[in-house]
Amino acid sequence: MAGTLDILQIQKLLPHRYPFLLVDKVVACEPGASLTALKNVTFNEPFFQGHFPSQPIMPGVLIMEALAQATALLTSQSDDKLGEGAVYYLAGIDNARFKRQVVPGDQLRLQVTYLKHKRHLWSFDCRAEVDGELAASAQIMCAVSVA
Repeated sequence: MAGTLDILQIQKLLPHRYPFLLVDKVVACEPGASLTALKNVTFNEPFFQGHFPSQPIMPGVLIMEALAQATALLTSQSDDKLGEGAVYYLAGIDNARFKRQVVPGDQLRLQVTYLKHKRHLWSFDCRAEVDGELAASAQIMCAVSVA
């Protein structure tokens, strides 16, 4: 399947739910190649209560989680043998870099590019941008378990 995914389609593919579902929409997907998704960051996010009350900043680990969820979505669209019962696990993060703070009102553009896979391990090059400016990047591996 190439193209877009709305939140209802995303929920069929990922087990995550509020407050941990960090992908709102897939705006482009080329199976086996790349995926672009969006995360709208609002002041209502529960993590802003403690990170930080006087200067709300999205935690970097949650930016990485959003990218990891995007890799799971690309994996799900790239292998016909994976269905709605597949579960995706974060298996590794290499070369993580944080270049810009992400604050309420920002829209994260999550871009993941397929690198390779062997059996159940998939590797991706990942970038999170805000208004065309790099916020974070990493190489992320996910593992797939089919129920």
